[in-house]
Amino acid sequence: MAAAIALGCGLVGQFVVERLLEHGHEVTVVDLQIPEELSSNPMVKALVGDVTQHIENFPPQSVVINMLPGRVGDKVRPQLLSAGHNVVDLAFTAEDPHVHEQLAVENNAVLLWDVGIAPGMSNMLAKKGFDALGHLETLTIKVGGNPTSPDSRWSYMAPFSPSDVIEEYTRPVRIKANNDFFEVPAITDRHLIQVEGYGEMEAFLTDGLRSVLTTISASNMKEYTVRWPGHIQKWLDSRGILDESEILDAWKFDSSREEFTWLEVVTKTAHEQKRWIVQDSGLNGNGSMARTTGLVTAACALLFLRDGPLKGCGLGPGVHPPEALSSEAIDSVIAMLVQNGVQIDED
Repeated sequence: MAAAIALGCGLVGQFVVERLLEHGHEVTVVDLQIPEELSSNPMVKALVGDVTQHIENFPPQSVVINMLPGRVGDKVRPQLLSAGHNVVDLAFTAEDPHVHEQLAVENNAVLLWDVGIAPGMSNMLAKKGFDALGHLETLTIKVGGNPTSPDSRWSYMAPFSPSDVIEEYTRPVRIKANNDFFEVPAITDRHLIQVEGYGEMEAFLTDGLRSVLTTISASNMKEYTVRWPGHIQKWLDSRGILDESEILDAWKFDSSREEFTWLEVVTKTAHEQKRWIVQDSGLNGNGSMARTTGLVTAACALLFLRDGPLKGCGLGPGVHPPEALSSEAIDSVIAMLVQNGVQIDED
């Protein structure tokens, strides 16, 4: 059974590693801290320390899952590709990995990036909508991971790196309107929506379209983050008052608190529409965002490990977004989520 290398084992990283172990793969785990339940597993080789110090010792042409925080995850990409590794990349970064396209091709390496729930599954569903309907009049993505009920404070806890959430709230947003590309401030176009089963929530623009802006043919495209009403206003009011460390502490994930992840992808033409809802509320002690994100990552990694990027996913050497996966690979990823209890409805 093929071996994998996992960079990072936070909430999502540990979940992904556990899925790979369940499928019989040995995993080398690299991080500054590694949970005892992983390091004591005979199928795990634990490497504690700075990731960059260990990369040069990886076996040639390994399957590497990059699950590092964005600020670190981008730095390791050139080193991984130079060594000819095949990379399943979850590091959410402002930097576009496509700048490494030539490096990947020259070293016969593959990097599949943004392999989470959104971006990630959202890209794949957008691709399914385009394949079914042709050129889209509108593509709208809305996504959020939130506590099941609001509270008197932030009504939020970060299910992944809180520093990445802060960047999501501050990074300029790229959208498409009337066939033209625009850049607008984050947290604009705030409006209330109804989320089935939970009630009224607030959506606002964030920079989650990324590769879809140029790979999917649509006249209008927007991506929104969804939070409980009051959360984003509290964020705006706190800027310049609370420092980042205070916000990170306030948003610390509480595994004992009920939470859910909700994703809506709507693809429309003038006469037809396809809509998907993906939702999860956690299972067996694993949070919903770790599950929905991690299952997408793990499914892509398993395709790389089982058949290789080309045969398993239709990907040659280079840097690829999720929507570049073959339709068979996308269906395989969706099937893994459904098999693991994630609800996916299409209408």
